[in-house]
Amino acid sequence: MGSQEVLGQAARLASSGLFLQVLFRLITFVLNAFILRFLSKEIVGVVNVRLTLLYSTTLFLAREAFRRACLSGGTQRDWSQTLNLLWLTVPLGVFWSLFLGWIWLQLLEVPDPNVVPHYATGVVLFGLSAVVELLGEPFWVLAQAHMFVKLKLFYTTVLVLCYVIYFTKLLGSPESTKLQTLPVSRITDLLPNITRNGAFINWKEAKLTWSFFKQSFLKQILTEGERYVMTFLNVLNFGDQGVYDIVNNLGSLVARLIFQPIEESFYIFFAKVLERGKDATLQKQEDVAVAAAVLESLLKLALLAGLTITVFGFAYSQLALDIYGGTMLSSGSGPVLLRSYCLYVLLLAINGVTECFTFAAMSKEEVDRYNFVMLALSSSFLVLSYLLTRWCGSVGFILANCFNMGIRITQSLCFIHCYYRRSPHRPLAGLHLSPVLLGTFALSGGVTAVSEVFLCCEQGWPARLAHIAVGAFCLGATLGTAFLTETKLIHFLRTQLGVPRCTDKMT
Repeated sequence: MGSQEVLGQAARLASSGLFLQVLFRLITFVLNAFILRFLSKEIVGVVNVRLTLLYSTTLFLAREAFRRACLSGGTQRDWSQTLNLLWLTVPLGVFWSLFLGWIWLQLLEVPDPNVVPHYATGVVLFGLSAVVELLGEPFWVLAQAHMFVKLKLFYTTVLVLCYVIYFTKLLGSPESTKLQTLPVSRITDLLPNITRNGAFINWKEAKLTWSFFKQSFLKQILTEGERYVMTFLNVLNFGDQGVYDIVNNLGSLVARLIFQPIEESFYIFFAKVLERGKDATLQKQEDVAVAAAVLESLLKLALLAGLTITVFGFAYSQLALDIYGGTMLSSGSGPVLLRSYCLYVLLLAINGVTECFTFAAMSKEEVDRYNFVMLALSSSFLVLSYLLTRWCGSVGFILANCFNMGIRITQSLCFIHCYYRRSPHRPLAGLHLSPVLLGTFALSGGVTAVSEVFLCCEQGWPARLAHIAVGAFCLGATLGTAFLTETKLIHFLRTQLGVPRCTDKMT
């Protein structure tokens, strides 16, 4: 499979993922805006922080390293060994759900049952949900590795059933004989079995999994660090945790809608096009050039999206919170939290793209060395978040995140610079914007900030609508300037994310 074909499939995978992310997140967004008017801050804090942390930690510890390791190789390999390795995620999930569930019930502070009822039942159900979702892991990896773009699925139990039904139908159809790259011929081949050469798993992949587990464990602390600090150190009460989590989810909405599908899809692209751990000058130059062009465009896209959120989010945070959750969110620390988070989203966008490339191109030894850096970052983040939270409240979590995200970006940029140093390609040029566009961003930020002072948010809805109109005009001017100045990025979006390729029958 050529690099251009892989790029096309990765782009369509990101596009389909983006569409479904927008659809489901929009439904969740509307439901949450309705529910917030009937739930207490304490219940929101327990469910969205503590129980969600139990669920995400269980899934992360059981599957994250397996995903990265098993998606790194090509499709031409002994898939029986790979599938056997992936099925180990299920018993691991059972172990972690039981162990973490015991911690959540026995060692952590139990909420007042009069304020937060049925806490123990919630712990059991969240842990069980994580184990059920792990049953679909072999199917998920197989589908991702072969880029079945139409195969996007529902949650937990429905997730597993959809994978089973899809592959049963696919493998039983005449079309499956045309798929020369598909490593299985019947659904039972996906179950654990002894391979022809007698080896149960691919030990090279297993060692790479262990390396990724160590690296991913530290990354998890950075990703969910504030939840761990809130859960285990009790720096905020359940009500403040609830407000922080709501603002955190609202602030990261665009990041999850846009950046996460792109990062997941193009990690697969980079992992397939580039040979892990091999210098750029020693690889197929066509693939290296394509990877550099894609990385440059993704960096530009992430920078533009992040700057837009940062500039316009500052002047519209309080209004957004008031519309979304009422005075419970728009008063107090909510607006300051969301404004701070808008800056964090900019760093989050750039980091997602840079690490997407870095982790796909690093060798096993480089991943191991990077673990030491992540260890230092994890330790500093926990200490810094604790100190900053004691000093300035929940905003301290966001400031600590910004600090650590900046260091992670610096590490990835250094790797990318060294990777392409001896080649003619300079993908980091994607972080440069034209002076005209930068001036437009600055002007829009100033105009919307003045508009907020005079039109929002205690002036009534006519003034609010005028404030929204000012923002819409400035946003249109900014996007128009970007369209005229960033022609290379526009071409990339048109050719890769907007136009489907009809030659791929499976998509």
